[in-house]
Amino acid sequence: MQQVDAIVVGAGVNGLAAATHLAERGWSVLVLEKADAPGGAVRTEEATLPGFRHDLCAMNLSMFAGSAFYATHKQALHAQGLDFVGVADSFATPFVDGRWLGVSTDLAATSARIAEFSSADAAAWRAMAASFPSDAAYIGGLLGKPMPSLAVVKLMFRAWREKGLDWMRDMAGMLVSSPRNYLDRHFESPQLRAMMAAWGMHLDFGPDIAGGAVFPYLESMANQAFGMVLGKGGADAIIRAMSGVIGARGGRIECNAEVTAITTRNGKAIGVRLSDGREISASRAVIANLHPRHLIRLAPDLPARFTAPASKFRAGPGTMMIHMALDSLPDWQAGEDLKRFAYVHLAPDYATMSRVYQQSISGLLPDEPVLVVGQPTALDPSRAPEGKHVLWVQVRTLPYDIAGDAAGKISAQNWDEAKGPYAERAIDLIERYAPGLRGKILGMAVQSPLDLERMNPNLVGGDSLSGSHHLDQNFLFRPVHGWSRWKTPLSGLYQVGASTWPGAGTGVGSGFMLAQDLAGK
Repeated sequence: MQQVDAIVVGAGVNGLAAATHLAERGWSVLVLEKADAPGGAVRTEEATLPGFRHDLCAMNLSMFAGSAFYATHKQALHAQGLDFVGVADSFATPFVDGRWLGVSTDLAATSARIAEFSSADAAAWRAMAASFPSDAAYIGGLLGKPMPSLAVVKLMFRAWREKGLDWMRDMAGMLVSSPRNYLDRHFESPQLRAMMAAWGMHLDFGPDIAGGAVFPYLESMANQAFGMVLGKGGADAIIRAMSGVIGARGGRIECNAEVTAITTRNGKAIGVRLSDGREISASRAVIANLHPRHLIRLAPDLPARFTAPASKFRAGPGTMMIHMALDSLPDWQAGEDLKRFAYVHLAPDYATMSRVYQQSISGLLPDEPVLVVGQPTALDPSRAPEGKHVLWVQVRTLPYDIAGDAAGKISAQNWDEAKGPYAERAIDLIERYAPGLRGKILGMAVQSPLDLERMNPNLVGGDSLSGSHHLDQNFLFRPVHGWSRWKTPLSGLYQVGASTWPGAGTGVGSGFMLAQDLAGK
């Protein structure tokens, strides 16, 4: 029987990060992936036409580039060909009156745009940006530490000593505030509030959902301070680099390898069984980069005190992805400058975002969706043939089970029939802001919430975040209260991924922190 130090089940970014770190520390590692390629929700493929490379899910790699994992393994990753594209003009929102607002690393330019709506807000933005570096050291530090841990206690003590009790109270308030409540306290312009609140919709935070304020704050200020980061040639640049490091250190990634059971003995995980009948043993760790639903299915020896709450781990709203090969970039009615931005949010106000969120969680196809329109080839022309472009459109938020259509026009109640008409609704919306888009489309591919789950079973319910981030499923409660530090009740069995603390994104926090713990840093 084959034996390695560690088996990683699932080649998503956190699984690969754990395998990379352990391989760098001398462990023998084997990564087993059910799909035909590694990457999980970070995959880049020619989904429409040859030569057009589309990020199937994740596009923004800022969290990866800013992570402790990247800082630790930067040299090894770049030796495997990793290359980034820096983005100065990160995100923007056009409004129904034809104006727009966007964030660039040039603080004077951003402030001048905000001042067109409110001079008071421009001053407040500059003040927030000035305090962000010192504030982010603590907020970001909290998100990058095991939960709970002595490291968190030390961080909070240092914050109390250096920033004071009033600052700690304000930050605690932000962590539990809704986007609306937090943004309304700091800014007066509805346009600035909407531009920032759109980031909450990237997760499952409508404007009035508690706990949703921190993401709009962090993304807005980080993009002001540092800009955005894309992978050169596609988001899979980080997958190729981590895979290369694992291979260079003697590790192995095996795709089309479905694990059907995690084997145990005397309350300890000792290996896995595959669909082809093979059994492979792990002498030190079995690391499951899996949604809780799939972990408890593969490990039936887990006790009820874990499986009962894990089985109730709740998905967030579903997501649709629309990938287009274009003859040229959209002609944004609000101005040519919008063509420079990585993201254009079509989320013009609180009312639209609130309505979309409420309709989707009620099972209705929203009458006017919220869209994140990604323009990666505006920054990285290597992703398409010369002079051509790709458009990355994320439709947020959608129901997984369709009860009806809020607009009363789509009768289909299953996604295989509804995805075509609903994608047309999304394109109609882009056309309102960028007339003539349809005439530029050379090819298109649509992934419904059901398609996303088929592609990656960890995206349960078509939730691209692998589990709601509401307060009852975050921090100490992710994925299960008492098991937020990636251990399970079975000795030697660990869980990482977006369903675990610190949650979704490309920051690979869970995979890296677990691997550090296992390897003794």
